Parts: sequence; structure tokens; C-alpha cells
Amino acid sequence: MPLPALRAERPRSLRDYAYAALRDAIVSGAFAPGERLRDPELEAWLGVSRTPIREAIARLEQAGLVQTRRAKQTVVAPLDARSALAAQRIAASLHELAVRDAVPQLTDADLEEMRAANARFADALDAGDVESAIGADDAFHAVAVRASANPLLPALLEQVTPLLRRLEHARFGSLAGRGSVADHDRIIALCGAGLADDAAAATRENWSTLGRLLHLDDPTPTEGAPWPSPTSPGIR
Repeated sequence: MPLPALRAERPRSLRDYAYAALRDAIVSGAFAPGERLRDPELEAWLGVSRTPIREAIARLEQAGLVQTRRAKQTVVAPLDARSALAAQRIAASLHELAVRDAVPQLTDADLEEMRAANARFADALDAGDVESAIGADDAFHAVAVRASANPLLPALLEQVTPLLRRLEHARFGSLAGRGSVADHDRIIALCGAGLADDAAAATRENWSTLGRLLHLDDPTPTEGAPWPSPTSPGIR
């Protein structure tokens, strides 16, 4: 299988390093749906032993990014509309909670950090730089997650967010992502005004727009249902 350039930095934990590298390669599409992941190739690519790779694979399987088939073959999971929609709903609720708890704690520096992240987000969209757009969007929402001081939120979000990253690659690669810049501006204004409930509702709505890239005409999409392309009708 073709091996992409590594982006993950080596942390103290080789398991975390392997997980981050594999997650990023799957999310970006460097490892395509259905592609088989072979341990010897991954060991050579990552420069780590089989044990942290297997631990990372188990974590990725829990997140719905890989599947283990017969004879212990590991493949990249197909794009699944039902799973992505479920992850989107959970992420929307978690970020809503984060903002509601964060608003009373946000400082002027936090609000400025959100504005700066949104400016980078807009610039990345204008440049067609999907990776930077996703990174800036992460940075924007991370401010509230951090300010909420809820120690459980980061791990819970990591459980569902990678599934959405694949969706975001399509979303921010089209005109669909540009509405989020205005959404972010509104969230910042509501946070700055101390309107926790309104800011939380606006955040939930912002995350809910990801559903536009799913087949929402059918309220119960089937497993493995294909996603529309970024140029599909109805995506703005």
C-alpha cells in the first residue's frame, strides 16, 4: 500500500503516536476506504514495533475507522452515513455542553484566540487548504472545551470526532464550509455578551450543519450508504 508522509509528532507514548499517525492518514484519505493495513508495512513506516500498532488499531476500530476481517486482516472502514450522522449528533451535543459551561469562564484572551482561529479558518477556506481549515476549526472549538474545565470532554470528543474528519474534508473543500465563518463570528459575539444558552445553541447548530453532507432525505440511512460529493445539490 502507498504510505503517506508522516505528520504526527512522536509523543512519549508510542501507542499514541501510532494512533495519531494512522488516524490522520485515514481521515485525510491517504489510506482509502477498504485498503488493507499490513503490520510489516506499518512498522517500517512508523518505526515502531507491532505492539503499539496493534494497540492503535484496536483504538481505531472502536472509533469506527478500521475493521478487522477474517484471518485478522485489518482494513480501512468504508464511509458510513449512519455512523457519521450518529457521531455528528454526539459531537454537537458535547460542544454545546462545552460552550454552555465555558461562557462564564471565558477571558478576553480566550475570545481573541477564538477570533484569531476563525480568521485562520477563513483564510484557509479562501486558499482551498482543507488541512489548515480543519486545524483552525479545531483550534476555534478547543477554546471552549478547555475553558469548560470538564476533564471528560476531550476523551469523549476524540471518540467521535475522527469519523467527522472525513466528512469535513468534503465539507471544507467546497463552498459548504464558508457558512461556518459567520457561525463562528456569531458564537464569539454571544460568548462575549455572556449569553451562555444562546452561544451553546449556536454552537450546536454550527456542528449540525455537517449533516448536510449526509443523505438526510432518508431519516434512517443504511450502513455503508455513500456520501454525496462536495458538489451535490443542496450543499452551500
